[in-house]
Amino acid sequence: MGSIRWTAVLEACKSNVNHLAHALLADAGGIEFALGSALGDFVRGRPDPAWPAARQAGLRFHRAIDQYTDIHPQVVAARTLFDAPLRRYAGIVLDVWFDHLLVRGWRRCSVDESLADFSRRWLALLDARAADLPDSLCAFLAWMHAHQLPEGYGDDETLDLVFHALAQRLSRPSPIGDALPVLRARSIVLQRHFDAFFPDLKAYAAGLRATLLI
Repeated sequence: MGSIRWTAVLEACKSNVNHLAHALLADAGGIEFALGSALGDFVRGRPDPAWPAARQAGLRFHRAIDQYTDIHPQVVAARTLFDAPLRRYAGIVLDVWFDHLLVRGWRRCSVDESLADFSRRWLALLDARAADLPDSLCAFLAWMHAHQLPEGYGDDETLDLVFHALAQRLSRPSPIGDALPVLRARSIVLQRHFDAFFPDLKAYAAGLRATLLI
């Protein structure tokens, strides 16, 4: 896989909740809003003023969700579960793991739509707007198709592949490639933190969407 694709994976995993959760939380805002949120990990600076208003709002939504997640007590507590040297990378590792937990608990976290149907609809939305996407997001979209994401986040082999990809992309040696067994060993307590955190996040996201889309 080319360097752009590995970079795209790294950038996507830098978001505090990661791609699937962002997609789910933005979905109720409509197509342009969801597209703006999808761009959140791939566009720097302010939203392009030429974008539709809903797309600009979606980008702001994504960044606000990241900020909320980063300081949520359950997420802060989850980061402390990791020993050095992995603790330094706990935010990135949890990003991926929380999408894993979202896949595994989809029936409790979503409503009226299977994960398979949501995944197909989400990929179709991005495919239809490929001409509007930066190269890095197009590369990540290809990654998602190749590895059956976002459903694939529920699969250990795919998780391990993502962690090793992240480790290769960092500028210095890191333990991220060995994160999966560490996460598995802490899976029960991490599940508790996620279960306490995600309802708060959904409620915050609903209020934020309403405010941004006025």
